[in-house]
Amino acid sequence: MSKSKVVFALVMVAFVAGCAAKKEEVVYVDEAAVSTEPTYTGKYK
Repeated sequence: MSKSKVVFALVMVAFVAGCAAKKEEVVYVDEAAVSTEPTYTGKYK
């Protein structure tokens, strides 16, 4: 095999690896629970 064929093969492998379909990473985020309003029991009740 000549050097040019080896280089061409390496370039093709790099191209295919770069253009391969990437799997999307799914991230689940827990939403904060809804809390009740605080009741004000102080000076201005």
